[in-house]
Amino acid sequence: MVRMQIQTVVVGGLQTPSFVVLRKYDEEGAQVHLPIRIGPVEAAAITAGIDDHKRKRPLTHDLLASVIDSLGGRAISVSIIDVSGTTFFASLQLARPDGSRTEVDCRPSDGIALAIREGIPIYVREQVLETATMPDFQKVKKDTEEQELLAFHNFVEGLTPEDFSQNPL
Repeated sequence: MVRMQIQTVVVGGLQTPSFVVLRKYDEEGAQVHLPIRIGPVEAAAITAGIDDHKRKRPLTHDLLASVIDSLGGRAISVSIIDVSGTTFFASLQLARPDGSRTEVDCRPSDGIALAIREGIPIYVREQVLETATMPDFQKVKKDTEEQELLAFHNFVEGLTPEDFSQNPL
């Protein structure tokens, strides 16, 4: 499992999809970006958790956190465990009052919204990253530029004085 954090949340509208993009935890300029398409309501719930301002009334994920706490449990982590097509699957790991642990199936967006509120880690299985990560477009651009520079260097190195003669072909 790889620990991840939120890179960005895009709250879409009628024609624009909503996404949460995860990146490796504590890695500035991370090369691994995992985009997960979510609904606009779920994107707004994640954003509300990030903003962390007190609301007059609890939202659904605030309620879930309160219920877990009032039952003596605590949220431990959220894991994105599988992907099929564009559908991601996640589980919420909980500790019971007796110390035992349990897992609860959840949507990644709900798990992430709860993780933000509770300050718990978000993990992604390696195989999910291998299947669903977005390319690092900056790295692709840099690699392309390096290949072009190498090709130009090889061209210049291969030039001979005859290549500069005034004789037409």
